[in-house]
Amino acid sequence: MRITAGINRGRKLAQPQGSAVRPTSDKVREAVFNMLGQDLTGWTVLDLFAGTGAFGIDALSRGAARVVFVDHSKQAVEVIKRNMTLCGFEEKASVLMADLRGDIDFGKFAGGLDSVDAAFLDPPYRSGLIPSVCSMLAACGMLKPKARIIAETARKESLTGLTRAFIPVQEKIYGDTKISIFFYEDEE
Repeated sequence: MRITAGINRGRKLAQPQGSAVRPTSDKVREAVFNMLGQDLTGWTVLDLFAGTGAFGIDALSRGAARVVFVDHSKQAVEVIKRNMTLCGFEEKASVLMADLRGDIDFGKFAGGLDSVDAAFLDPPYRSGLIPSVCSMLAACGMLKPKARIIAETARKESLTGLTRAFIPVQEKIYGDTKISIFFYEDEE
């Protein structure tokens, strides 16, 4: 697994041992950034269910100002921290160990982070976690208007349960993986 573009293009990333983490492939990450745009200068990003941290690291390599990584696995958190050091991004990132299945105050967890331009969600396939995590992000005020939500799911997985605040923009299939992109519109 490598960084697909930007200042660390081609840098190989560490991966956890075993099959507990299903990293997003280089091809799929590259396709996501083709949909979002290659230049993320100044963006603030959440990489949730981060695994290796590859998505957030790719965002930093493309100019993101700050990324907060969240995963519940101690092994994944250690790998993300190692990858931050490999890429020289320690100053631009926070790595948090948290279980996103509970009700979480992202503002408290994210070390003073006000709001984000994008959130990448890659929970275990068919877990049904994306709608509840999106609702928590909206309730905590973590999403800027027009923030992008990038959801990775199984090809045939449905994202029912998202509120009207999450407007579908684009959806693409890559083998067994589906990428869905939404804009967030505050319902107030």
